[in-house]
Amino acid sequence: MCFLSSAATAIVAAVLGACLGAFVPSLHILNLLAILALSAQAALAAGTPFPPETMIVAVAALLASWSLANTIPAVLAAAPDEGALFTVLPGQRYLMEGRGAEAVWLTVLGGVGGLALLLPGLPFAALLLPPLHAILRPHYGWILWVVIVFMLLSEWPKGNYPGPAGWRKWARGWRGLGAGLLTFLLSGLLGMILMYRSPLPPQNAFQNLMPAFVGLFGVPGLLFTLISHTQIPLQHQPRTLALPPRLWFRGAAAGALGGAVAAFLPVVTAGVGGLLAGHATATRDERVFLVSQGASKTVYYVGALLLLFVPGLEIVRGGAAWMLTGLHATQPAEDAWLALGGVALAVAVTLLLMPALLRLTLALVTRLGGRRLALAALALLLVLVGGLTGLPGLFVMAVGSGIGLIPLLYDSRRLNALGVILLPLALNRGAAGPIVARWLGLF
Repeated sequence: MCFLSSAATAIVAAVLGACLGAFVPSLHILNLLAILALSAQAALAAGTPFPPETMIVAVAALLASWSLANTIPAVLAAAPDEGALFTVLPGQRYLMEGRGAEAVWLTVLGGVGGLALLLPGLPFAALLLPPLHAILRPHYGWILWVVIVFMLLSEWPKGNYPGPAGWRKWARGWRGLGAGLLTFLLSGLLGMILMYRSPLPPQNAFQNLMPAFVGLFGVPGLLFTLISHTQIPLQHQPRTLALPPRLWFRGAAAGALGGAVAAFLPVVTAGVGGLLAGHATATRDERVFLVSQGASKTVYYVGALLLLFVPGLEIVRGGAAWMLTGLHATQPAEDAWLALGGVALAVAVTLLLMPALLRLTLALVTRLGGRRLALAALALLLVLVGGLTGLPGLFVMAVGSGIGLIPLLYDSRRLNALGVILLPLALNRGAAGPIVARWLGLF
């Protein structure tokens, strides 16, 4: 009877986590994790703590559901997270052609394909990942710098600039490139300030990066939607997806590779993993591209959490894993099956809800327009960031929003805003970290 009660509790927790991730996908995952963490702390203070299996399956289900459902606002409402930045460009093109629902389904199917490749390999991860981690551990510092250099060097001029050679043509070519470098440096400086001299109060330390991520990746797209006069055309639900199984598998495999690399390496996120996988596999077809980015994002978020349950690995990757370790001492051999079950159940629930969620969102976009939806999303972000982190968090979000607007204004990659975590942690892995800390101490 006790076993049945625990199993029922775990199933209910997984379904609730999946519904939370599916019905509020426009929020950043850090916002949702903060809500879950605060709920767990409130229950603990009230003397009724959440059972450990409840927290594990709820977090796993929340991540899996959100990583799939977040595709809807990323494509239809221009509110992407850092893992969906590549999806937005072709997704927005589909949207302006009345094919936004098709872009959503391609990305979601990519996420499902990525999980289908990831989950069966988890039982064998204990044989490969611990020795691989032991080999790579001394080299993570220079690997991270190589990733940063590649990310910056792969930023190319976006257009053809006719005219005679000279300073004006050179300046036009460097307009986007310079904006990308500036975005990376400014976001990196913001990240160093948050790491060494955070303005947030100590009780909000676990939410240190959340206001910056919301400002860098969430608010700028919403602001552009508000000031834009572009009308979203009537959207059509696709009856079928013209995607051969061969192309679906190729996109899912490429995205799963990028997401797995991003989940395993420290600091690297889904956007960077997708960039590396796209170059490594020479992804060209837009459909394959959308599938691969959906797989990369989903494998990154879910895979980073599942690394917590690999016996002998003993590494923590991602905000969800850090939050879970702060609330519960995990036991990899026993808890891994709870996490896998939570992910599998969340995927099933999310796929059942996706048609209704997509129809609802398309109806809201048609009825209210993108600007009103963007205004509502922006108001919700202000309330959540202000409620969770107070005025200092709103200030950090405003600074991040200013930096996040640079790529949109000057046609560079928004991925460069990931300097907020890449630069400070790369410096922290070498001798420069203490120097930077002393330099910031002068202010």
